[in-house]
Amino acid sequence: MFQRHTTRLLGIDFFTGPLGDAVDRVMGKAATREVGTGVDRWVHTPVEFSASVSVATGALGLLSPVFAAVGDAPPLLVVAPSGPGLAGDLVRSVAYREALTTADLVLTDSGFMVLLWRVFSGVSLPRTSGLRFMSTILGRPELKEPGAVFWVMPSVEEDQKNRAWLATQGFLVTGADVYIAPQYPPGGIADAELVGRIEARRPRVVMLAIGGGTQERLGLMLRAQLSTPASILCLGAAIAFLSGGQAKIPLWADRLVLGWLLRLWSSPRKFWRRYWEALDLVVLLWLHREWLPPLRR
Repeated sequence: MFQRHTTRLLGIDFFTGPLGDAVDRVMGKAATREVGTGVDRWVHTPVEFSASVSVATGALGLLSPVFAAVGDAPPLLVVAPSGPGLAGDLVRSVAYREALTTADLVLTDSGFMVLLWRVFSGVSLPRTSGLRFMSTILGRPELKEPGAVFWVMPSVEEDQKNRAWLATQGFLVTGADVYIAPQYPPGGIADAELVGRIEARRPRVVMLAIGGGTQERLGLMLRAQLSTPASILCLGAAIAFLSGGQAKIPLWADRLVLGWLLRLWSSPRKFWRRYWEALDLVVLLWLHREWLPPLRR
């Protein structure tokens, strides 16, 4: 957790530090090869903000004491809760709120939340959207290595669109690197097939490109069950904004917090209720400020 660069709202520690530090932390787990075995293992530094480290075969005896023991790094969970998610799922879903309150990195994705907090407290929080984070981390050359990223996609159709776009960016994503998510029920999630697929591939990053409210619960389960120390990124529709699977949102529109308007314009029947219900965040944030609101039974 980035305790020195967080602000607590609604019982959640939101990351408010530099984007580059967050990306470095997510990428600060590097595969290394155990001498004489050919088995991929993992090393990372416990320093709060670390750059990616690569260790050559045979160099294990030269590692600095700054590194933790090889192979013992737990997965990292990164979430980017939306305004509607904070307004609804946070007070209705036990698994969702556990994911947000225990995540290793929580992005200030909701421009509505950031705006409300500025009005209520006079404090301006830096906003780091899931789209901006996705664009930045996909710029890391390490993730273009074969098998570096495992994708959980919402449908075959969106998988095809996303993979076509990724190919134009230099990512060669194979069928072994993709899992089409089923319709998960409410509550806690179990998916032994997905866990087994990820364990077999041993990626550096697991990208959950499915809907908000579900991806966080799935990420919570994966962090608990995976022995592979991948970073689990719950960035939802961010890849679809880039690939055209949903309304294409340029980075300038994202910076101006206009992504919601472009989505609403592109599919009003699909999104109007979602953004109407997000208005509950006004009361929630005004009443509870930094405290976790109670569950609604």
